[in-house]
Amino acid sequence: MSVSVMKTSTQTSVGIFGSTGSIGVQAIDVVGAHHDVFTVGVLAARRASVELVAQISSLKPWCVVVETAAEAASLETVIDASVEIRWGSEALHEAAGSVDIAVNAVVGFAGLPVTIGALESGRRLALANKESLIAAARVVAEAKARGGGEIVPVDSEHCAIHQCLGSDVGSVDRLILTASGGPFRGRTLSELATVGIEEALTHPTWSMGPKITIDSSTLINKGLEVIEAQALFGLSLDRINVVVHPQSIVHSMVTFVDGSTIAQLSRPDMRLPIAYALGYPDRLDGSYGTLDFSQALDLHFEAPDRQTFRGLDLAYEAGRQGGTAPAWLSAANEVAVQAFLEGKIRWPAITEVIEETMLRYSSNSGESLESVLEADSYARDVASELITDRIRA
Repeated sequence: MSVSVMKTSTQTSVGIFGSTGSIGVQAIDVVGAHHDVFTVGVLAARRASVELVAQISSLKPWCVVVETAAEAASLETVIDASVEIRWGSEALHEAAGSVDIAVNAVVGFAGLPVTIGALESGRRLALANKESLIAAARVVAEAKARGGGEIVPVDSEHCAIHQCLGSDVGSVDRLILTASGGPFRGRTLSELATVGIEEALTHPTWSMGPKITIDSSTLINKGLEVIEAQALFGLSLDRINVVVHPQSIVHSMVTFVDGSTIAQLSRPDMRLPIAYALGYPDRLDGSYGTLDFSQALDLHFEAPDRQTFRGLDLAYEAGRQGGTAPAWLSAANEVAVQAFLEGKIRWPAITEVIEETMLRYSSNSGESLESVLEADSYARDVASELITDRIRA
């Protein structure tokens, strides 16, 4: 069954997948500020929450997708019957192809159907879901080639690189991804042995969802972004560097073969990369993250602490292995982060579980969707088993 498209206006239709999360809410804010240009055609969230019901009432999409049949049945009792309610990964895939722009803000590997659905239908994918590209880079590239869709990155770092590159890709020497350093910058591993969930969720510069905030605390997020940058821009991992920049003003940089470096600067505000992805190649009016250069501006850079934050090098290693190794890394990380958020393991164990899971990885080319799905499932089982062993010990 395909999604029924009810578009009747000349506005650009937008699907917001992960609409009740941090990126989704900010995307709605951007769309609302430009309601003469955009209309929301699809909303998708895991649950039939009060927030989702309020979004449906306000935005009046033609289709809503939730995770399960039970959640869909719950929605049917509280919203207008004219809204088509779907559930599951197939519905996400089809709904992503029914809009002009699909904003993929789904958390984790679950966002893969949105990525593939948008690209193979020739749509623009405003990509905030890095895991789908990391785990299934080749599958995503094939969907893009098959359907003619385009990717405009929403992650602040990759959006910055997209802006700095222009059309001069052939003259690039290296990409430089900036990292805030997270809430634990400057602390040693022994000092982090007993940190709690609330401490790890207190990011110094960004307001983000729990999963990505924990990823930032371990620096695994930056490692995943390195693999994402390789997939998006086609440079080898040796030409993608990471520096810590605590102010989160410089969002990333590109150094060219002549030694010139171009950087993108703004205050930390995710609405800017969201607006960029929606409006590209034009820029939408707005003042998201505008800097006042008449005021003092302190910009500090330092090398990441790779001994304390092992997640960064684990990601480089997985990227160099290729095949489905990045899928294993991403899956193990999702399982470990969830276990930490549920209080089952301590913060240092997140990276330890990932490393132990990767030691059990056996090479797989990752050429098909089936192989990627199998790798993701198997890695989750391995990580879960390792966590269970820790709890029993």
